Amino acid sequence: MSYLLRSDPVSRIHPEPQSLTSFDHFDLLPDSLLLLIFDKVADVKDLGRCCIVSRRFHSLVPFVENVLVRVDCVISDDDSSSADENRRFSLNAASISDAAGAGGSFSALFRLVFAPIFKPFQALGQFLVPKRSSSSSSFDASFSAINDEIGGEIGVTHHSPTQVLKNFGEIRFLRIELPTGELGIEDGILLKWRADFGSTLDNCMILGASSVILSNQVKNLENSVDEDNGNIPESFYTNGGLKLRVVWTISSLIAASARHYLLQPIITEHKTLDRLVLSDADGQGVLCMNREQLEELRVTPLSASSASKRTLVPALNMRLWYAPQLDLPDGTVLKGATLVAIRPSESKKEVCDASWLSDAFEEPYGTAAKMLIKRRTYCLEMNSF
Repeated sequence: MSYLLRSDPVSRIHPEPQSLTSFDHFDLLPDSLLLLIFDKVADVKDLGRCCIVSRRFHSLVPFVENVLVRVDCVISDDDSSSADENRRFSLNAASISDAAGAGGSFSALFRLVFAPIFKPFQALGQFLVPKRSSSSSSFDASFSAINDEIGGEIGVTHHSPTQVLKNFGEIRFLRIELPTGELGIEDGILLKWRADFGSTLDNCMILGASSVILSNQVKNLENSVDEDNGNIPESFYTNGGLKLRVVWTISSLIAASARHYLLQPIITEHKTLDRLVLSDADGQGVLCMNREQLEELRVTPLSASSASKRTLVPALNMRLWYAPQLDLPDGTVLKGATLVAIRPSESKKEVCDASWLSDAFEEPYGTAAKMLIKRRTYCLEMNSF
């Protein structure tokens, strides 16, 4: 007796569905969409993590246009033998190599992701020169380098933003964030600044207050403020108030010019930049440069101060506004509120131009600036330093 085996007709009508794991769904996404996603990611360490997902991601990351670099520490390079001027602020990492080529550069970026030491601080010691090691430019070698880093603890070195960014070739908007502000101020004192630079200072705005009382603390506020008739009270000159504001102004200008000086190598190398912002995690100071200002610095080299590694501050015209007490709409009270607007003496732009004064700070301090510029204006001048 023989049997004839026939295929099940049901299986032909309803075939088994294709396994969902048999193909990569990311392959269905166009490169342009992935680049938009990477632009939203922005953080250079997170982009490093994306690099190790696949060869495709690894090849696309260098074309990201929006990049954020969070600096882990700021280090002094007083050693005159050091030829690398861009190492004043850096990212801590374990044995990051300076290998040439895209693979070598992103191998360093991978190590930055997996072996960082997150300890923001300002160091006054000598800069530790990075150990240099060879690295294969292949994709597989990058994974091998990561495994080596994870498997064993290696000495700490410092990798500057210039080195980390050297293989990003299409950056349009670059943000760099320092771990802290440079100005050591006492608790309770408000001090914020914003500066725009080209090849030299274009403008600077400084907002300060001797104390800030939040809305939930206003009920306990004792109203002992001198009568406010719109003028600066005599006590402002006698109790050190004016001297303190001068110190705030000079300190902020020095901090801004030092940041500008350190950005020159990055600006020179990345010619696609449309905008650059250098801020700090404390929200103390912000340095901004637009495309015209960036191009100006490339064409006209900055003038460095002979005393320290910072850009020379030109002679300045300043406008000062002061209020013994400033009550903001949200209930916040600023004691000894002071606003200083600064432009170079040679600038043809008006120092009191409200178009840039009102947008310098985030709320509620933007409102504070708008309220202060309606008060009596005091003019000051300062020589180059």
